[in-house]
Amino acid sequence: MAVFTKIKKKQLSLFLKSFNIKKLIKFKEVNQGTENSTFFINTENKKFVLTLFEQCEYNDLTFFIDLLKFLYSHCLPVALPLNDKNNIIIKKLSGKNALLFPKLYGIHPITPNIEQCSIIGKTLGRLHSISKNFKLKKQNLRDINWILLNYYKVISFLNKKDQNLMFNQIYLLKHLVKEKQLPQGILHGDLFRDNTLFYGNNLCGLIDFYNACTGDLIFDLAILINDWCSDKYGNIIEYKYKAILNNYIIERPFTKKELDIWPKMLRLTALRYWISRLLVINIFPVAHNLIPKEPKKYRDILVSRCNKKLPSLF
Repeated sequence: MAVFTKIKKKQLSLFLKSFNIKKLIKFKEVNQGTENSTFFINTENKKFVLTLFEQCEYNDLTFFIDLLKFLYSHCLPVALPLNDKNNIIIKKLSGKNALLFPKLYGIHPITPNIEQCSIIGKTLGRLHSISKNFKLKKQNLRDINWILLNYYKVISFLNKKDQNLMFNQIYLLKHLVKEKQLPQGILHGDLFRDNTLFYGNNLCGLIDFYNACTGDLIFDLAILINDWCSDKYGNIIEYKYKAILNNYIIERPFTKKELDIWPKMLRLTALRYWISRLLVINIFPVAHNLIPKEPKKYRDILVSRCNKKLPSLF
């Protein structure tokens, strides 16, 4: 979530009237994220989240909407975008495609406890398990192929030691997807702590599905593990790691191929986020008032995954 496109109160009030929402009290820019413009909206008796899509095409949005409907129908904690009074979901505002959502309750778990880790592991396992019944497909645009196309844009900004680290890992991992046929399904694609909402130990929401795609299921799980289970040095926090994985496999057990490739997948996803954060800082402009996320975090995670043995899975 972030803000690239500015809107005015009068403009927003007119937009909300098309949903029969009459009384706008205030709205606030959300200065997080790197891709879309997001606003929190307070009206007389309800709260909403408005997202303007800076790059996402109409057809991609229909995929996300159908996915959210599918997940909602299976009782996962997602918000559905609202229809306006003419039954239109995808709207235009400031020349951008726009979706309006009810605002879900809860806060991001900055330092998740063992119960929250257990819940998110079980929830992601269930999402992956039911995703075999979702018929639509969308290519994973942030896989090893994306890494091979983009690492050269940022590697010159690194010192020699980090250049060698990146080169070596790309060499070791570039055949990862081709070598193994892994279970596939729908991925959230970005299930960081700040894309979940908790009230105490109750999971209230999974949000920001705009990186959702079809791909290797453990790619998605590795993204979650690297964010939820790493200390400030990038090392695995064992009790969180085991809480997530032991609950995930209740819903979807690992295959033998997944067990074999799991350490490499943790390295691959760390490499993916190291490169994407370097791109944001060095190549692509960010939204105003946005502080880019630190690439070094994922460099450190990658180093740890290379040098330290993982805790036993089960």
